[in-house]
Order: sequence, then structure tokens, then C-alpha cells
Amino acid sequence: MKVSVGQFNPGGDVAGNLAVMRSLAASARDDGSRLIVFPEESMFSVGRVPGDFTAAVDAQWTTFVQGLSHIAADVGIAVVAGGYESSGEARPYNTLVAVDDDGGILGTYRKLHLYDAFSYQESKRIKPGNSGITLVDIGGFRVGIMTCYDIRFPELARALALEGADLICVAAAWFKGDNKVDHWETLLKARAIENTVWIAAAGTSSDHCIGHSAVLDPMGIPQDFLDDEPQGVATADVTHKRIEEVREFLPVLRNRRFGEGAVLAGAS
Repeated sequence: MKVSVGQFNPGGDVAGNLAVMRSLAASARDDGSRLIVFPEESMFSVGRVPGDFTAAVDAQWTTFVQGLSHIAADVGIAVVAGGYESSGEARPYNTLVAVDDDGGILGTYRKLHLYDAFSYQESKRIKPGNSGITLVDIGGFRVGIMTCYDIRFPELARALALEGADLICVAAAWFKGDNKVDHWETLLKARAIENTVWIAAAGTSSDHCIGHSAVLDPMGIPQDFLDDEPQGVATADVTHKRIEEVREFLPVLRNRRFGEGAVLAGAS
């Protein structure tokens, strides 16, 4: 199955962002892709929303989800993308939506790990999710989804892998800063290698975010990638065969000694 990541710079207008996503989805479909992953904040960027943020979320979340469904059905490609979902409180959820190529909602994921780091506090504005991991089935693959800062927590990717994920999609708005590109690339490679899964990571390209979207194989080798281009698509052929090959000579999931039923070194 070919998988694409779409990179762009979401503005404050939902309709405008959906129009860009439709164009990128069509390009991915033309490349043969059956799934495209878009960045965190594809609905709209927090800093660019006119008026009250919570009111905008309440008014636009349904429009955004319906727009994703229309893109998927019209273009004929499954979509994963991030937006802000009303929680019924002042702080909304940072939520990913997975849609199949008929426009049906496969699942949602509310960001668990909020970005309270590097002098930023996402939790001031966003409510953390509490519903656990999300996996969906797309094109014969088990697909796990996570958001940005989640990639720094290896236990989340491991939980997805243990539940059968073949591919983990990461939607991000990864802030620029010292060593931040190195962190991003290292973490994507680590999550792929330690779980022997494919990774498809879509990043926002903006004045404050790095872009650097990529698709990596289960050995952490980038198969296609973007740098800081304002807009673009990267595509790779994601296969079960490559997972099987890697897990034959690197059986880390079988070799684990921590976890349910595991015998820990030194235990008696």
C-alpha cells in the first residue's frame, strides 16, 4: 500500500485549509497512495484563528470533520488529520480523525501528552485525552495514530505495536529551535526501529515549525521525505513483506522481557 504524508502551513480559515488538503490528497492519489497523513492543526492553527479560540472550535469542528469525509470520498483516499474538538469545556481536545476512502469515520484519537515543555504550555489551552490508544484498519494494515509530542513517549508507540500496529501515523506541528530537527528525526527513527513498524509523519511547515515530513521503514530508513518546503507530498510503498523481513532478523518484540507475562532479569 502506498502511503503519503502531506505538508503545509495551516492558516486560520477551515475552508482554506481543506482546499489545500484536497489538492495534496489528489496529488497523493495520483501517486498511487491509498492513505495520506496531514499535520496536527490541519483544521486551523491556534495562533491564526480570528476571535475566541474555544468559540471557533465549537463552531468549526463538525465542518472540519465533514470536510475530511468529503475529501476522502471525492478523491478516493483514506485521510488522517488533526483538529480541535469541543470538550464541552473551555479547553477543547487536540484530536486526530481517521477517515476511510468512502468518507466513513474509522476512529479518533485525543492527544494524550500535551506539549508542556520548552517554555510552552499546551495544557493552558487544551484538555488532554484520556481514552487510550487508537488503531484503525486501512488497506489491510493496522494503523496506529499519535500526535506530535506523543512521539517522545516510547511507551505509546510500543502499546500500538503490541496491539498489532503495522504503521504508526504521526501528525505534528514540531516547533523550531536548537536541535529540534535532530530530535524529530531521531525520535521517528527510534520509534520505527524499536517497534519494527512503518512510520508516516506529517509536519506543519511554517515560520515556527520545521516541516520535515517523512515515511520511514521498520529499520528507521527514510523512504521519502520533505525538508522545510512550504507545501508538498512524500510517498512510499508500505509493505507487510518489509515488516516480516525486519522482524526475522530483529525480533525485538519477541525478545522483550518487560511487560505482561515477562520474566524480569534478577527476579525470583
